[in-house]
Amino acid sequence: MMGGGGQQQLQQLSQELQAIDEEIEELESQVEDLQTEQTEIDEAIEAIRTLESGSTVQVPLGGGAYVRAEVQDIDEVIVGLGADFAAEQSAEDAVDALETKQDALDDRIEEVREDIAELESESSELEQQAQQMQQQMQQQQMQQMQQMDEGDGE
Repeated sequence: MMGGGGQQQLQQLSQELQAIDEEIEELESQVEDLQTEQTEIDEAIEAIRTLESGSTVQVPLGGGAYVRAEVQDIDEVIVGLGADFAAEQSAEDAVDALETKQDALDDRIEEVREDIAELESESSELEQQAQQMQQQMQQQQMQQMQQMDEGDGE
C-alpha cells in the first residue's frame, strides 16, 4: 500500500515540477534578454552602415536624456569588447566585431533553448509519474472501500 508515503511522494514531485517551471521561466527571460541585445546590435550595425560624417544623431546621455550631436567621423567607431573595455575600430572592423557578437548570442540562445527543452521533457516525465501515482492511490482506496464493504456484509 502507498498510504501517507504516496502523498509525500506526490508532494515531492509537485515541488520538483514547480522548481522546474521556475527555472524554465528564468531561462525564457534570459532568451528574451539575449534577443533584445541582438536587436540593439542589429540597430548599431545598420547605423554604422547608413550614417555619414556630418549626420545629426540623438546620443543617449543616460536616464532617458538625449542630446543632438553631429557625427564628425563615421570611419572610426568605438566598440565595446566586453568586461567594460572598448576599442576604436574602422567602421568595417566594428561591423565585423558586432557580427561576431551576434554569432555568440545566437549560440548562447540555442544553448538556453536546448536547456529549456530538456527541462520541459523532465517536467513531462514527472507529470506522468504523478498521474500514475494518483491513479494507483485511487485504485488502492477503491480496493480498501470494497474490502470494507465486503467485511460489513458478513
